[in-house]
Amino acid sequence: MLKDVLRWLLAALLAAAGIMHFVSTRGFRLVVPYWATRLTRLDKEAIVIASGAVEVGLAAALVGLTKERRRVGLATAAFFVAVFPGNVHQWRTGRSAPGLDTDRRRFGRLFLQPVLVAWAVWATRPDRKPTVRRRRRRGRN
Repeated sequence: MLKDVLRWLLAALLAAAGIMHFVSTRGFRLVVPYWATRLTRLDKEAIVIASGAVEVGLAAALVGLTKERRRVGLATAAFFVAVFPGNVHQWRTGRSAPGLDTDRRRFGRLFLQPVLVAWAVWATRPDRKPTVRRRRRRGRN
């Protein structure tokens, strides 16, 4: 039950963040490191739009693909790891984005990323089923 609530909450946060990528591309373009444009051969706007689309897609998958929940959780965690260099770049360059307009907030955001990774992994991990231990009786096959 708690995992379901946290999974839905994570999906809502991803969807909101993804939509913000479409609404406020200028604010997010400032965060994209220059090396990312060289690596992906995309401009900053395309990277922002693509990452927003991925966030919205992951949000939908977290709630809609119940049979693939574990894989979607791992993909979400991988996404959080993949965007971490952008968070470091934002902190090091002092560039503001929506909600991250102070050095303190930008620095604090770095510590949120591992929490998000753990959240995605834990909230999509299958529940353990109680195991039944069978006793072996001596002398019986």
